[in-house]
Amino acid sequence: MNDLERRYLRLLRAYPAEYRRARGAEIVGTYLDLAASDQRWPTPADAADLVRGGLRQRLRAAGVTGLVAGVRLAALLSLVTASALAGVWGVAEQHPPPAEWGVPHVGPFVSLGVVAWAAWLLVAVVTAVAPSRVARLATTVALLLTLALPPVAAVLDAPRPPLFVLLPQVVLGLLGLALPDRLPTAIRLTPLLSALLTLVATELLVGLDAVDSYYGITMTIFLPSVGGLLLVVGALLATGLAAGGDTRGGWALVTLLTPAGFLTVPGLADSLNSAHGGVTFTDLAASAVAVAVVGPAVLLLTVLVRARRPATTPTPSRQCPTCGTRA
Repeated sequence: MNDLERRYLRLLRAYPAEYRRARGAEIVGTYLDLAASDQRWPTPADAADLVRGGLRQRLRAAGVTGLVAGVRLAALLSLVTASALAGVWGVAEQHPPPAEWGVPHVGPFVSLGVVAWAAWLLVAVVTAVAPSRVARLATTVALLLTLALPPVAAVLDAPRPPLFVLLPQVVLGLLGLALPDRLPTAIRLTPLLSALLTLVATELLVGLDAVDSYYGITMTIFLPSVGGLLLVVGALLATGLAAGGDTRGGWALVTLLTPAGFLTVPGLADSLNSAHGGVTFTDLAASAVAVAVVGPAVLLLTVLVRARRPATTPTPSRQCPTCGTRA
């Protein structure tokens, strides 16, 4: 046994033991046949493929086969939501407060956030015209730019969007990385369409002032409303798919609890602090921590409960009309 084979066998531990005994030699043999003669390490693509395959088999063994497809459906909805928010904030960034207000801004824009929102709008364009792997790369770049805003703004002493705006965008983007590899053209266009619609609506119908859009009524009404709408859409999809015996919508809804929860953080903080005045950073931080714990915990509990249920007779595979994946 050479080093390459030994390393593939280590990666194979991602699969359940019974599956490894039955098909492990076949899987490793296939990768070895395709490897270069001087190759000593598995390629990153091979490693990712083995880990993904192992996860799918473990979920299948636990009786939660719809989870992966549900996460992919949630990823699409998250990317649509992130694109829509980028449209709103992108327009708001172009409306700095009047000079007499004495509020600092960055050139013709409100803050450094304009860079991140432009990157997210580019993600929507790339998703519509490029393969999913390229869209994931664009999403990763947008995530990094969003995460870089707080430290860069601190170094440059420049204004930036508040954390309660940036944090849900990051969570939505992270979930968006699970976008399926194959999507119908019409579905690929949905993030771009959502971005364009919000761009037009915000500019023509709302006319948000930049300061008010970040710190005014938006804090306790707009973002929580977006989170609620995301859950409503998820619930409608779950109900419609469940009518045909498809569990993917339910898994998508449970997965969306976390990003939707982060969108409602300002509202949660306001409700907790309604007795003694305005919302403080401590209120926002406590609400964010609660969402970060409760959302994933609900998903994990659902997986554990579903895994304990007796196995049922498998049903024929059906293709999801929304996300293009199979059960």
